[in-house]
Amino acid sequence: MDKLLATAWGTIDAPPGVSRWGALITGTGSGPQKFFTMVVRTMIVVAGIYAFINIILAGYDFMSAGGNPEKMARAWQKIWQTLLGLLIAAGSFILAAIFGWLIFGNPNALLQITIFTP
Repeated sequence: MDKLLATAWGTIDAPPGVSRWGALITGTGSGPQKFFTMVVRTMIVVAGIYAFINIILAGYDFMSAGGNPEKMARAWQKIWQTLLGLLIAAGSFILAAIFGWLIFGNPNALLQITIFTP
């Protein structure tokens, strides 16, 4: 187990599972970077699952419209908005890579968060 801090009162051991995030107190390791990367990845997965469910529900609305043009138009609108949202989400990664390459000379500069500590 990692020793995080030694004081006059004793040594504080890291709780189980914390050692894989790096020593956050000393600033060594890559704990915050991993945390923010996991947050971004989780948001991407949640957005994909939401889009998938939204397309399924819009398809169901389209099939159950029964020839009603108003319901069919609403279902098509929902499908197109979902596809547009996915396009914007994917396009944001492409734009982040382009801006990272132009500004920092590294396409991953904006996609992989780096926190500099003293």
